[in-house]
Amino acid sequence: MHGGSHGHAESHGSEETAHGQGQQHPLKIYLNIWGLLFVLSAASYLVDYFHVQGYLRWTLIVLFMLLKAGLIIAVFMHMVWERLSMVYAILVPVTLVLTFIGIGAFEGRYTFDTRTEFFAPGPAPAGHGSPHGSAGAPAHGKAPSGDH
Repeated sequence: MHGGSHGHAESHGSEETAHGQGQQHPLKIYLNIWGLLFVLSAASYLVDYFHVQGYLRWTLIVLFMLLKAGLIIAVFMHMVWERLSMVYAILVPVTLVLTFIGIGAFEGRYTFDTRTEFFAPGPAPAGHGSPHGSAGAPAHGKAPSGDH
């Protein structure tokens, strides 16, 4: 029995030693990710080079930006090798903040459109919009003068 508990202690000690030394990843992983980041950056610049306009332009730019940010977070910040709880602790709040920003943007656009429609100048009601009345005659019997 004594040997079984001792073996467990040794395996626990070796895990601490491996954890204390840190993880070593092949350099090839980092070079491949660096190359992929270069390709994504080039694609982002090609969007401007080919004069892509409108929603497609912004969709592509944001897509490339998010892909690059995800790769940097996953590999260079070692998130791909972290525990799932650590990944959730970092990614869930960021996702929620971005979701709330998106909801706020839609709400703001709706509010702007509603106010623009409500306060937009429209056609004046008959007899109320012109100082000259509905027939175009001068109000109060005065002729308009040219020296305003």
